[in-house]
Amino acid sequence: MAFQLKPLPFEMDALEPHMSKQTLEFHWGKHHRAYVDNLNKQIKGTELEGLQLGDLVKHAYNNGNPTAYFNNAGQAWNHDFFWESLKPGGGKKPTGEVLHLIERDFGSFEAFADEFKQAAATQFGSGWAWLVGIPAGSHGEDKFGKLAIEKTKDAVNPLVLGHYPLLTIDVWEHAYYLDYQNRRPDYISTFIDELISWEAVTARLEQAKATINFYDVKMSSI
Repeated sequence: MAFQLKPLPFEMDALEPHMSKQTLEFHWGKHHRAYVDNLNKQIKGTELEGLQLGDLVKHAYNNGNPTAYFNNAGQAWNHDFFWESLKPGGGKKPTGEVLHLIERDFGSFEAFADEFKQAAATQFGSGWAWLVGIPAGSHGEDKFGKLAIEKTKDAVNPLVLGHYPLLTIDVWEHAYYLDYQNRRPDYISTFIDELISWEAVTARLEQAKATINFYDVKMSSI
């Protein structure tokens, strides 16, 4: 069964003036569509057609030796995840458990925002910056999971690193150039202040908790 270009979770002009209808017409309507169409051509008639997209991405990464269809599979998945990270009237500061974990693992929301901006701004060339959940044992001797920020190049995403993505920003130039030209930092700041769907992050955190224990035994028993 062929993969489909998912509809946007909002109207094409719903993110204006922060992300224009024209940007979405090109970014979703042309770039994202091309990744999906090219992926379908690459795997047509193979046993890969039956895989879920996330599983296909991990399979295509091939332990760091990507196959020919990895870039299109990764970019198709990354863009689905990116659109779901956005909402009209979004951004600002999260609440509840997301805020608690951000403040615990970064010191403050402001410190998180600064680190996220730095990661997105310093990703050389094309790529992504992510807020992720990392299982215990992946970051030293801690016995519980933590939130972390990482950046990836081109189509790579946290799935192939064994991490759980919670939020992403696309820093390929086609994501922002029509609206911000070479002012990537302005685009990143606007993303944090005006566009993040913290509801999506909260839902993803709940899913991540099925496989990542974010609290040590003593904390969880209080």
